[in-house]
Amino acid sequence: MTHPESQRRLNPAPLGEAKTPASGAAAEPAVPAVPAGAGAIQYAAMREPQATTVFDRILAGEIPCYRIYEDEHVLAFLDIGPLSHGHTLLIPKERRAHLHELSDDSAAALGRALPRLCRAVMRASGASAYNVLQNNGTRAHQVVMHVHFHIIPKTSAGGLGIGWQAGSLDEAAARQVVEEMRRALAEEGV
Repeated sequence: MTHPESQRRLNPAPLGEAKTPASGAAAEPAVPAVPAGAGAIQYAAMREPQATTVFDRILAGEIPCYRIYEDEHVLAFLDIGPLSHGHTLLIPKERRAHLHELSDDSAAALGRALPRLCRAVMRASGASAYNVLQNNGTRAHQVVMHVHFHIIPKTSAGGLGIGWQAGSLDEAAARQVVEEMRRALAEEGV
């Protein structure tokens, strides 16, 4: 059985065109494409969760994007500063800076779309491996303060590089943190 969201593949604003805002005001001019070989994209840090983000402007149709998938809860599009061919971003339409702030409906929509997009990214890029990256807060390297997932194909030509400095799990500390997490979940009714 096909889920209804999988049938919705909208493309209301192709790259180079901005949607007219719902208010009827004139749309801003399209943002020109980044020239090939222009170097790394530099994003201004958006440290205030309530500040208007580039993703808010994309959702409002003020900035064009390479749309891949859209339904009533989420939007997926190509990252304009890709780490590899096919690097995709998935964002909720609900405006929240951090994953833990999302409603259950938005979180579920992201969960439905993410595996589908991963399969599409793998097929389109030819990659057999990929990373899904999601950062929360500036200390965790979040730059755009709107929840977003990166789907980054890992190929011989590029991808995400990660240094993982694994520690060891102390049994007493493990038992304590598990108990604290269970209490927190119980308080949420889970």
